[in-house]
Amino acid sequence: MNMLSFLGETPTIALRNAQIECGEDAIVISTKKISNEHDGTKDMYEIIVALEDEEKEISHVKKIVSSPFKKEPANGAKFYDFREEILKMQDAIMQVQKTLWDPKSQLYDLTIPPEFIDIYTLFEQNEFDQEMTYTIMKKTIKQLPVALKTNPKKVNDFFKLVLRRIIPIKQEVPLRKHQRKIIMMVGPTGVGKTTTIAKLAARYAYKLGQNYKVGIVTLDSFRVGAIEQLNAYTNIMRLPLEVVKKPEDLVEALLRLKDCNYIFIDTAGSSQYDVDKIELINEYQERVDELPIEKVLVLPANVKHSDLIDIYTNYSRLNIDYLTFTKLDETKSFGNLISFAHKTKKSITYFSIGQNVPDDLIVSDSSFLIDCFMNNSCARR
Repeated sequence: MNMLSFLGETPTIALRNAQIECGEDAIVISTKKISNEHDGTKDMYEIIVALEDEEKEISHVKKIVSSPFKKEPANGAKFYDFREEILKMQDAIMQVQKTLWDPKSQLYDLTIPPEFIDIYTLFEQNEFDQEMTYTIMKKTIKQLPVALKTNPKKVNDFFKLVLRRIIPIKQEVPLRKHQRKIIMMVGPTGVGKTTTIAKLAARYAYKLGQNYKVGIVTLDSFRVGAIEQLNAYTNIMRLPLEVVKKPEDLVEALLRLKDCNYIFIDTAGSSQYDVDKIELINEYQERVDELPIEKVLVLPANVKHSDLIDIYTNYSRLNIDYLTFTKLDETKSFGNLISFAHKTKKSITYFSIGQNVPDDLIVSDSSFLIDCFMNNSCARR
């Protein structure tokens, strides 16, 4: 449908001009006075008519189209096409929709200000826990000074500060010369426990400048190739490897590594729902319960929040101390990691960002995780 504007010194003249050009099919939409003789010009009236037949030839009027959505006036007639305006209205409606809290969350009392839309979208894209998103947004709306809300960079910086406060991080503190630490890595099958141990062993043995003595123990005699994989790593790095197949043999293995500053224990992975295999790890622990063993739960970053909770719930029977996240290079959503670590109150020790040993390992750093969150991608350092 075309909208056309015709002018005349009286409404009657304007209507006659429209009828001459468009015939009786034209529908009068509006009539209004657009100039006044008191202003030093003639009285002029404008009639806007609608013409349903877009193919109908209109004499003395040439249609000039500058874009698919806009028709320019020619020979005294204006052409109106509201498609462009409709698209603008749709964009505005979408912006309004973004400011409304997702009804599925059953939290109806929060409207996101326009200044926070981009950040709110980031929280949604990163699969951030909705309850935590609600709390953060509500507090920020109240606390952020009005003067800062109009500055996108200030808004981003404020949210980064909020995220930094809620991410539990364990700082890496290398041992003194005569100290000793035993670290047991546990977690489901395929999360990268063995590769992470190889990265950590290389880091402590060669990359910190201290030349720590490092030993590795594997309890994983179930998985095909597990021992061969560790053998390959330890041979390259010239590190001792102990293979333990029964709980009662763990004490002797640790005694043989008594001169090591760091001992990493690799465990057999299993489904988080296979309670019997998780309990078997407990049997190994009970044999050396007099020794302080740091238990680190290794978790993949590319699973949803509910899966992380299930893994943690069933592995928590091992008295987990810390978290290490792997596969950060295999996801674009990082809100689940932040939400999970905050809810479990377990500090993060390391991030694994690829398969390369020893390079693809990041010491826990809230700024690194926040950058991943803000950019929807894992940054390499």
